[in-house]
Amino acid sequence: MSAVHGSLDEPLGPSPGTSVLERTEPVTIPVEPGDHERFSHYVRKEKIVESAVMGTPVVALCGKVWVPGRDPEKFPVCPTCKEIYDGLRAPQDGEE
Repeated sequence: MSAVHGSLDEPLGPSPGTSVLERTEPVTIPVEPGDHERFSHYVRKEKIVESAVMGTPVVALCGKVWVPGRDPEKFPVCPTCKEIYDGLRAPQDGEE
């Protein structure tokens, strides 16, 4: 016969001195693949600041979603963003 450690009266779960860490996953926003890698896009100024501080994705006037991280001066302007900015089309970024 072997010895049994513990009894049915003991609580199940972590032993005293053991803690459980809860991990929270960051909220992810789908980022579209596409021409944002080839063009500079127009984004509302307040969204650029928010993205720089919080690291959140931005939505360009043309509707592209991405997290800015490169120098826009090195790329040509997105033709769709330029049309929208010049007033030829309605913005696609969800705002009026």
